Amino acid sequence: MAVSVREVAAAASVSVGTVSNVLNRPEKVAPDTVARVLAAIEELGFVRNDAARQLRAGRSRSIGLVVLDVRNPFFTDVARGAEDRAAEDGMTILLGNSDDNPDRERAYLDLFEEQRVHGVLISPRGEDLPRLERARSRGVPVVLVDRESEDRSFSSVAVDDVVGGETAVRHLIDVGRRRIAFVGGPASMRQVADRLEGARRAASEVPGVTLEVVETEGTTVLEGRAAGEAIRDRAPEHRPDAIFCANDLLAVGVLQALIMLGDLRVPDDIALIGYDDIDFAQAAVVPLSSIRQPAWLIGYTAVDLLLREAGDGADATHEQVQFQPELVVRESTGR
Repeated sequence: MAVSVREVAAAASVSVGTVSNVLNRPEKVAPDTVARVLAAIEELGFVRNDAARQLRAGRSRSIGLVVLDVRNPFFTDVARGAEDRAAEDGMTILLGNSDDNPDRERAYLDLFEEQRVHGVLISPRGEDLPRLERARSRGVPVVLVDRESEDRSFSSVAVDDVVGGETAVRHLIDVGRRRIAFVGGPASMRQVADRLEGARRAASEVPGVTLEVVETEGTTVLEGRAAGEAIRDRAPEHRPDAIFCANDLLAVGVLQALIMLGDLRVPDDIALIGYDDIDFAQAAVVPLSSIRQPAWLIGYTAVDLLLREAGDGADATHEQVQFQPELVVRESTGR
């Protein structure tokens, strides 16, 4: 059975209020009394009921983070950045994986509201901003992660994915490629759509460059492998000479498919570039060129914005932080 505050007070020969002060405001208690209470806590094995304390305070010391796909190392690095910043203020991160599923996303938002989290960081799947507005109207600050707030109604931290898409395709053009394929999907995912928009802009700037879209149902290694196999099985004259993948997981899958049978070479036959610059990109059998996002910094900055917004309450201003992507050139595009 759990040890109560009353039992600690009795063992230390102090009042319940004194035990509470030792736990929450020890500077107000005489040092010898603090020592006596702590000794009683240690002897009895008392564990404070933090949930009850948070319920009385109206807000917990936890921050909810909802990501699109926890299997993607990009979001793992975002979570690490968020966790590091939260820890500086004595807070913890509760991680939810929507798995690109709107029902799961809503379920996590409901759960985090019930938990009275300090705020929510979310990489939203679609355009369900009214659900986020409802959470905010109930006193839960919300910051968008890896997604801009177009109407500036939410604070957000993101990378300019349109510029990232342009940068990737311009690099492929610069290394002499003209028949370019974009592999990614679904088109409803904002990040994918923005990267494709940038790719189209870059391709349209140079006469003779074509850009085809090979849409996938997701952004996983298996989806990339399926797309790569479809491209590999084409007649040589119908294959692209370069592929830009919407993320590195897709690029890893495409790479596996292209080189699996040994009759295609990357980059000699087909150059390949991904997006995110996860650790797997550098470690691939052919190290992958990629568009780097500062994932850790995105998570760290998102918590920073959230804490400022929570502290300002109704007077909070919504800040938009946008980082610029960085081209990382490796062997897959012919360093």
